[in-house]
Amino acid sequence: MTRFAPAGALRGSLRPPPDKSISHRAALIAAMGEGETRIEGYLDAADTRSTLAAAEALGATVAGEGTGTEWALRIAGVGLRGPRPSAIDVGNAGTLLRLLPGWLAGQEGGSWKLDGDESIRRRPVDRVAAPLREMGASVSCREDRLPPLQIRAGRLHGIEYRMPVASAQVKSCLLFAGLLAAGPTTILEPLPSRDHSERMLAAAGARIEPGEGSVTVHPADRLQPGVIAVPADISSAAFFVVAALLVGGSEVVLDDVGVNPTRTGLLTILERMGAEIEVEPLGERGGEPTGRLRVRSAPLQGTEVGGAEIPLAIDELPLVALAGCFAEGTTTIRDAAELRRKESDRIATVSTALNALGGRVEPTDDGMVIEGAGGLRGGQIDSHGDHRIAMLGAVAGLASEQGVEVRGMDAAAVSYPGFEFDLAAISGRGG
Repeated sequence: MTRFAPAGALRGSLRPPPDKSISHRAALIAAMGEGETRIEGYLDAADTRSTLAAAEALGATVAGEGTGTEWALRIAGVGLRGPRPSAIDVGNAGTLLRLLPGWLAGQEGGSWKLDGDESIRRRPVDRVAAPLREMGASVSCREDRLPPLQIRAGRLHGIEYRMPVASAQVKSCLLFAGLLAAGPTTILEPLPSRDHSERMLAAAGARIEPGEGSVTVHPADRLQPGVIAVPADISSAAFFVVAALLVGGSEVVLDDVGVNPTRTGLLTILERMGAEIEVEPLGERGGEPTGRLRVRSAPLQGTEVGGAEIPLAIDELPLVALAGCFAEGTTTIRDAAELRRKESDRIATVSTALNALGGRVEPTDDGMVIEGAGGLRGGQIDSHGDHRIAMLGAVAGLASEQGVEVRGMDAAAVSYPGFEFDLAAISGRGG
């Protein structure tokens, strides 16, 4: 158990670790590339190490060094059509599990098996398997929906695919496959999702055509990424944003944070709840807009979250639920059934955790209803091996009356190995 005691005002500034979503994509696109790609600010965490190991298993050469959670890497790619057959251990990296099959599915004559830890074996892959089969790949999985995922690559053809649920991971998988297909591949989204893959592929020389609610990728002979710079992760910054809002008298500055509009849904939601968040633009880093966030504590009002906001804040919705416990009135999260397909069933685990701390949270099929109680008492929670639940518990502890004990706090290392150190620094307890 790791205990997080109630805190006084949070003060200070920090740069959160590099963006996990962008780091995964950077390593894979570099492995697909020709020549050497330099990645500036690659996240050093358990999930992203799994992606580097996968790149090496496929034949890429990875070298580099770093300090803390940030690496400077050089990756010599194998080319779009050069990955060697191998078994891939994705560890706990769901992004890797869902993106990599797109690249491998178009390698004629090749065979790959993707598997991972106990948690990853519960995470569905049918939403990538089905469209890849439509494109001509042979893809099989346990119970037709769960890992391990076996890929017997074939000759792909472009398709027009309408995604039933907005998912940047599924979209990215099909973009990778489309690079190797005969003819264009068009993906239609019911709602916008994060567009990091489109930006990075276009910068590497792929022909990407965004449309209204769609994106089209054309076949490519080669990718040449050159240099990829990774900004700080807004999903990691989000824990400090909410901590500063909930702990009275706080003021926290977060530097060099990626503020891609497909990732800033949390900021919009919190501002509607009454948050004071200043965003100072800092230009672009690696084709991604960045900014400096200044957050001050503020009283919050309940709100409704759903529809087009969900894909723009999917990873931060547990923090919306936490904020709702401190708000006045009711906060409702709907249209978020995707939460049940994460590292844990986050509708269930968040509801259970917050209720154990004195919250009033009712889970629904596709979200949660949170009755604001003006705060949380405190208590004990279990992370269930989910990094975001572990960090949620830590933030709840700082803002609670009695503190919170988190079982399984080591899960935070999946995306933020230095989280406890940084949290202690802004709360005046270390750093």
